[in-house]
Amino acid sequence: MSPNTILWLITGCLMLQPLSTDLYLPSLPHLATYFAVTPAVVQQTLSLFVFGFATAQLVSGPLSDRFGRRPVLFGGLLTYLAASIACGLAPSIALLVLGRFVQAIGCCTAVVVARAIIRDAFEPAEGARMIAKASSIFSLAPILGPILGGYLQIVFGWRAAFAAQTFFCGLLAVAAWRLLSETNQHKNPQATRFGSLSRGYFNIARNPTFWAYTLPGALSYGSIFAFISGSSFVLIRVLGVATEIYGYCFAFGVVGYLVGTILCRYLLGRIGLTRSFTLGSRMSLGAGLLFLLLVNIGLHHWTVVVGCLFLTMLAHGVNFPCLQAGAIAPFPKQAGAAAGLMGSCMMIAALLVGIWVGASHDGTLYPLATISAAIGIALFASARALQRYRS
Repeated sequence: MSPNTILWLITGCLMLQPLSTDLYLPSLPHLATYFAVTPAVVQQTLSLFVFGFATAQLVSGPLSDRFGRRPVLFGGLLTYLAASIACGLAPSIALLVLGRFVQAIGCCTAVVVARAIIRDAFEPAEGARMIAKASSIFSLAPILGPILGGYLQIVFGWRAAFAAQTFFCGLLAVAAWRLLSETNQHKNPQATRFGSLSRGYFNIARNPTFWAYTLPGALSYGSIFAFISGSSFVLIRVLGVATEIYGYCFAFGVVGYLVGTILCRYLLGRIGLTRSFTLGSRMSLGAGLLFLLLVNIGLHHWTVVVGCLFLTMLAHGVNFPCLQAGAIAPFPKQAGAAAGLMGSCMMIAALLVGIWVGASHDGTLYPLATISAAIGIALFASARALQRYRS
């Protein structure tokens, strides 16, 4: 495959994750009304998705190490396709939550395989640039997704978001079937055996370089997930933003991620991977502290939320390509397992953040601002503490 073919295929796979969350964000407050449940119950459609994503990565990564990237990717896409249909037809919130859990299994498989393909095909520095390029393109999903989701909610209701996810996955599956070649040239028949699997994860987990990139990466993803899980309730219910306008607010914030990935590509060529991330960690700290400061001095306005979302996304756009490439680089023959373990850690962080956001929601901006600041401090502290393990 040419680099451009790889770029577009992995971009499509990576797009599944933001489309799975951002497309139905405008519908979250309406789901609470439709099913007559609390916001905390509706948050389970996000939390269980994240939990499924976290646990499935520990299996899908090794599966791709043993059987190859191509068959595992198709299995994940078919799972996602079936689950998306089930979500769109769900008659109760319980079945919707279950469908989201299964949908996460298929989604995470596609994402893990995409990350492993990058490691198969490129050296770490080039892989980081490829991830940044893909991130620049797939950032269109979280930019346009909430806008499209807002209008789908207004015109057709919440089920339309899952119909759109089904359609996109179908197109991606056809493209992958026609264009994707196997990239795993080191298939490991022992990769899925319990003993071998345990030893493999143990060997990855005891590598300090892995954690020097993975821990800040999990916190960086947690910083944006706080806004993913809490911004619709804060903007629509607390600050009175219209549902269709919310999509534009969130999209503007996500433009920060696009700008961050472009900035990351520039920085990688000028100052290298390690120093690029050091700058990104400082940006994350600044965004979190600024949000808390503005709320505490009484600026309770939708522009504050959107502006701080923009800055948080900007920092994540700089951080994530560096951290993802750095975490997987030491494991050329276990790229799938390393990508799965890193992704699992990210999703566990997001799960905890989502639960924290749902449980602390009190009809004000204070909980979200406090969480954002706390994560920014933790990210910066972890980056400094583990700095010596990053080359």
